[in-house]
Amino acid sequence: MNNKRLFSIFLVVFVDLLGFGLILPLLPFYAEQYGATPFVTGLLVASYAAASLIGSPILGRLSDRYGRRPILLLSVFGTLLGFLLLGFAAPLGEALARWLVPSAANAFVIGVLFLARILDGLTAGNITVAQAYISDVTDEKNRARGLGLIGAAFGLGFIIGPALGGLLSKAGYSVPAFVAASVATLNLTAIALFLPESLSLARREEMAQIQRPPFTLSALLVALRRPVVGPLLHLRFFYGLAFSLFQSIFSLYAQAIGLTSDRTGYVLAYVGLLSVIVQGGLIGVLTKRFRENSLIITGLWVMGFSFVGWALTRNLGTLLIVLLPLAVSGGVLNTVIQSALTKSVARDELGGTLGLAGALESVTRVIAPTIGGFLLGTLGVWAPGVFCALMLLWSVWFTYRRIILVKKPIVPPAAEVVNG
Repeated sequence: MNNKRLFSIFLVVFVDLLGFGLILPLLPFYAEQYGATPFVTGLLVASYAAASLIGSPILGRLSDRYGRRPILLLSVFGTLLGFLLLGFAAPLGEALARWLVPSAANAFVIGVLFLARILDGLTAGNITVAQAYISDVTDEKNRARGLGLIGAAFGLGFIIGPALGGLLSKAGYSVPAFVAASVATLNLTAIALFLPESLSLARREEMAQIQRPPFTLSALLVALRRPVVGPLLHLRFFYGLAFSLFQSIFSLYAQAIGLTSDRTGYVLAYVGLLSVIVQGGLIGVLTKRFRENSLIITGLWVMGFSFVGWALTRNLGTLLIVLLPLAVSGGVLNTVIQSALTKSVARDELGGTLGLAGALESVTRVIAPTIGGFLLGTLGVWAPGVFCALMLLWSVWFTYRRIILVKKPIVPPAAEVVNG
């Protein structure tokens, strides 16, 4: 395992998520300042995930063909442009307000915000390509540990980014966006100067000769029907939906049980820190001692019971106890499922398959807030937790039936994709 390359890609992901975290919590306030309704604000937040649903698999497939490094450069450059649009939206709106009625100027700003998030989403293949890069430079024995570093970088970015963004927002909502653009510029420079390509020229030329369809619904359905990849993608979707629902609805839940905004932020930072510890260090120990199937089943059970505890919790002290196993199991599942996916396909399909997994995760981020908001508003604060627990219970049954009990070899997948 090449530790220098692992550290380089860790820094790339951390810096990328630092920039992302800088502006993400501020978007609703930014949009509200220019007259966006809650519905429009929800669409703005969802637009990034919807765009990445399209972009992530395409960039993953392109990285299989042209290499990881150029696609990472393309992805980070799109992120940079998106942040610049966010930063210039307000000044442009103010300039237009001198000649237009306020409502028209506000509508222009909202339109620029949508354009910025969609552009960033379409080029949001950073994590997918970084995971493929890790898979290129690790063997199967060390794969989970390497992918765990990606999760740790992801978590650190989300711990530091929102706090720094909140501090910078006191100078105006454009300031965090411009700082995030500066961070993206540093990331772009670091990739160009210090990150070597993980795929050899001969390997890329070999991949280019393999006929692969572009990303389509048909290609996704083909992947979902495959004997090893399909069950893992199904599992990634349902686990991801449960965890996305928890993340997206937690602030409303916290408000309902009487937590202040600062305490809510501290609790989320606590969850993020636990996830970083698991994915950055503990996962390497666990994968050496236990089989991945065992870790998946145990993680699903633990997370399911944790969601039941979340549904029944109404005070901060108990909540911190309940969130401990939830965060730990989430960190384990996130890493181990991705690791199992990389081992279930040929090396020339790593980017495309991880792109499909990223697309399914994007779907969960689009629909989870709607489901969670409906359950909490209609049935009560207990309902999202119970719903998530039921999904995890179903996932346990699915895993036993389609992964544990089915003893099928990993079929060389290239022919299946071509035929699909």
